[in-house]
Amino acid sequence: MFGRFSAPILHSGSPMTLHLLTARQLLDLYGSGKLSPVEATRAILDRIERLEPVLNATYRLDPAGALAAATASEDRWRRGEAGALDGVPAMIKENIATAGDPVPVGTAASDLTPAVRDAPPAARLREAGAIILGKTTMPDYGMLSSGLSSLHGLTRNPWALDRNPGGSSSGAAAGAAAGYGPLHIGTDIGGSIRLPAGWCGLVGFKPSNGRMPIDPPYYGRVAGPLTRTVEDAAQMMAPLCRPDRRDHMSLPFQPLDWEKLVANVKGLHIGLMLDAGVGLPVEPEVRAAAEQAALLFEAAGAIVEPMRPFLTPEMTEGIDRFWRARAWADIGPLSDDRKSRILPFILRWAEGGARLDGQEVFRGFSQMYAMRAAAVAAFERFDYVLSPTAPMPAFAADLPCPTDDPARPFEHIYFTVAYNMSEQPAVSINAGYTPDGLPIGLQIAGQRFDDLGVLRLARAWEQMRPAQRPWPMND
Repeated sequence: MFGRFSAPILHSGSPMTLHLLTARQLLDLYGSGKLSPVEATRAILDRIERLEPVLNATYRLDPAGALAAATASEDRWRRGEAGALDGVPAMIKENIATAGDPVPVGTAASDLTPAVRDAPPAARLREAGAIILGKTTMPDYGMLSSGLSSLHGLTRNPWALDRNPGGSSSGAAAGAAAGYGPLHIGTDIGGSIRLPAGWCGLVGFKPSNGRMPIDPPYYGRVAGPLTRTVEDAAQMMAPLCRPDRRDHMSLPFQPLDWEKLVANVKGLHIGLMLDAGVGLPVEPEVRAAAEQAALLFEAAGAIVEPMRPFLTPEMTEGIDRFWRARAWADIGPLSDDRKSRILPFILRWAEGGARLDGQEVFRGFSQMYAMRAAAVAAFERFDYVLSPTAPMPAFAADLPCPTDDPARPFEHIYFTVAYNMSEQPAVSINAGYTPDGLPIGLQIAGQRFDDLGVLRLARAWEQMRPAQRPWPMND
């Protein structure tokens, strides 16, 4: 078993190098003895070594630990004891704790205290046999849809190095698109998985809140996969959704059949939302991609109808005020020296929280519930809703957000954030490309707790959409 792998694998008639293989393909090759986890891990580490000086997507990369884990995985495959993800290279967003590593949440103001134990997503990956290569970058405190960080520097989009990968799961998205292994985990409290997935041409799945245990849990916060295919995202869900008592907000465990991805599109009632009601206007090429997706779903037998926007300025301004107050509660007590290390944009934004009184903060917090109620009510007539993931393609690499304005930092998240508040599952999947080759994300959202249905519809779209361009940085 595990003969020395030396030539490209043929898949669908085309030669593929190891960094392009999906998790499913790797598992099949391990099972047949045609490839070993050690060979796959070495290939991915070589890929990272070559591209990382340009992309800057990793934190605490651990080649020695990864190769040791890959050797142990090889032994499990020989003994017939392989786990669900055994030997598949994976990376974890920096704010998800891994034992022995600091959790600086993207900011140079952190004290870099090592974590005592794995957070639930990291623990579940290890238990499933995945090879954890290291961590991926994020912006300060996870409060930017950008790859800009005071600790990590600038993470770039592999599709165009002068463009941003988005955030806050910035390194995860850049790494997934560039071939840093097929499996990545991010976190999402307002779009931080889906936005970078959309700008990097990936599948980024925000499960129902509580479906995948995390620690610490927080209102609206979830962990979820960033992958190149829907099948790989689904492959991650079974182990990652196993229960963990540390998440006191988690859902009761359900043994869902994550690998059963066939969807019957005919007769589904699908909404098409092309205007979030607030925030930046949708750019024409993004709108056209979403409209084309709706036409293809309609041609497959779905009933597609326009959906009116349901967010209001009061909701979005309220949540901004509450998040500023929450951020300032963490930042305000820091010493002047530590504050000076924070990304200036984030510090200016958070300082707005210092001027809010208790009633203003409470009213801001209440708008999360107003947003939740509005999102659930808007779905009354629909099984699923299509929309752009973001109103624009990837923006300039060195900007903290598309507006570059700390007074208006969230104008691009209003297609995504409501589903964090309403606990609804939503996925971003590539819909097409701009004339200059940048990916355009399509968001598919479902009824509360219909995680499997959302992934099935995403798989249906994956099969009906036009041919995809090759993954970047393979010249």
